[in-house]
Amino acid sequence: MSIEFDNSGRWTVRKFLQGRKGIEEVAILKKKLLIVDDQNGIRILLMEVFSSEGYETYQASNGKLALEIVRNASPDLVLLDMKIPGMDGLDILKHIKSIDSSIKVIMMTAYGELDMIKEATDLGAIMHFTKPFDIDELRNAVNSHLRTPNNNSYAVGS
Repeated sequence: MSIEFDNSGRWTVRKFLQGRKGIEEVAILKKKLLIVDDQNGIRILLMEVFSSEGYETYQASNGKLALEIVRNASPDLVLLDMKIPGMDGLDILKHIKSIDSSIKVIMMTAYGELDMIKEATDLGAIMHFTKPFDIDELRNAVNSHLRTPNNNSYAVGS
């Protein structure tokens, strides 16, 4: 068996069938991850970490751009900052869930505001991280939520 990555963002698994001529190919699409944070440094760091993990990554600095990406790219998971100027994280979360309720959302916040965290959970966020967060813990959380038993497309790395 060989695994190859092509320029279209797909992993291809080639199984060489024993005793038969031919190759069976199975294309595995990369999981899509959207990072929404108004801080450019955090977006760059997270893009680098998750791109190297094998994810197709997108970034947005505001709610309007984030929702445009959600509509056009249908990410599997969104890392969403709670406090973003213009449209806050809770509003963005509501809109994401109204567009596609199956999208997983992990909230990031510099504030330990329990009422906002509870509201985010009630709106469908699967978990939250308080800044500054441990990048390894965040990577492990993303990997665990995107690597499901029914899905054979695993992110590469860690």
